[in-house]
Amino acid sequence: MKKQVLNRIKAVLAEEGKTNKELAEQIKVAEPTVSRWCTNTQQPSLEMLFEISKALKRDVRDLLVSNR
Repeated sequence: MKKQVLNRIKAVLAEEGKTNKELAEQIKVAEPTVSRWCTNTQQPSLEMLFEISKALKRDVRDLLVSNR
């Protein structure tokens, strides 16, 4: 059975109609950094996850995938 990889940051950006560049500008990081988060190449720190949730006006839990 193939494991399904989900990326909530990418999904929320799509739901909000925002681009990686817009998020990067809002939270003052480089655009390639956001791209790496959206492709699961790298993960944001917990502190940065809270910054992302503020910028996207979402609960931080919306950016996480439950392991249940």
